[in-house]
Amino acid sequence: MLIVGTALFIHYGRSIWVPGYQQLVGKKTLLEAIQQYGPAAEARLQQRFAQAGVAYPPERISLLGLKQERQLELWAHVNGQAHHVYSYSVQAASGKSGPKLREGDRQVPEGRYQIEGLNPNSRFHLSLKLNYPNAFDWNQAKREGRNLPGSNIFIHGKAQSVGCLAMGDEAIEELFTLVHRTGVQKTEVLIAPRDPRQHQLQQLRAAQVPWVAQLYGELENAFKAFPLPESKP
Repeated sequence: MLIVGTALFIHYGRSIWVPGYQQLVGKKTLLEAIQQYGPAAEARLQQRFAQAGVAYPPERISLLGLKQERQLELWAHVNGQAHHVYSYSVQAASGKSGPKLREGDRQVPEGRYQIEGLNPNSRFHLSLKLNYPNAFDWNQAKREGRNLPGSNIFIHGKAQSVGCLAMGDEAIEELFTLVHRTGVQKTEVLIAPRDPRQHQLQQLRAAQVPWVAQLYGELENAFKAFPLPESKP
């Protein structure tokens, strides 16, 4: 029982013990994290880019989050054209179809986001912070009187989620290294309730308030720049 309880605490109690552990051993700088995880991550990335026929590092990248499919697609932009590089499996993502509306609703946001920063001392190994709520999210929240639309949304490691995309440690090491190498200002993140290239969001839009219908229409248009990746054996 003690062993099982300890294992559960280590897995689910990261918000409790990780900060204390970091105080004890000290926090990593961004450079230290890149030095520690970067070489192995870049070796894997270079192989992925080579298989996709795309030069590494890329000019610009897009990450396409698909909630229903539990996928995060990596796309590189070359001379204005998007090339699919790899699709990562999302290990955990709480909530359901629909945008995030308020703090504590455990929803993964939906929309078009940028990376605000890289956290080498995440409770979930490493993380990329999204700029949620963005201007669109804030405007809709204010119109509806929602003063706390939520905050601190990340793409991170491990396999736990309360509104974030949890990618596992190896995947986040690659994404963390790639965004650092490419630049946060050259990284965009699109998150949709399901893949609009295979399933139109029209049915979902009909059941939503007008601003959500507008958001889904904009996501459908944005995904047109990214052809459906070919299935690989």
